[in-house]
Amino acid sequence: MPNTINQNEINMLRTELELLMRERLGLLKITGVAAGLVAEMDSHNLPIALVEAADILATSINQLSEETLQDALDAVHAEIV
Repeated sequence: MPNTINQNEINMLRTELELLMRERLGLLKITGVAAGLVAEMDSHNLPIALVEAADILATSINQLSEETLQDALDAVHAEIV
């Protein structure tokens, strides 16, 4: 049957999905650590170049959905209060 997905295609898709999930977890961990770092920074004690970089990072983090940000914080067992 031409419309049937064969077992090789299923295995290939499963492998690709597992790879994407591992990559997502890695990106969530990086994002969680970055969010924690930004939350703990005292911008008054940083050189201006670092403040600008932190602002870019914070802006990017703030563009995440609340669910994705929470997943990122959960990935590194962090809380932002």
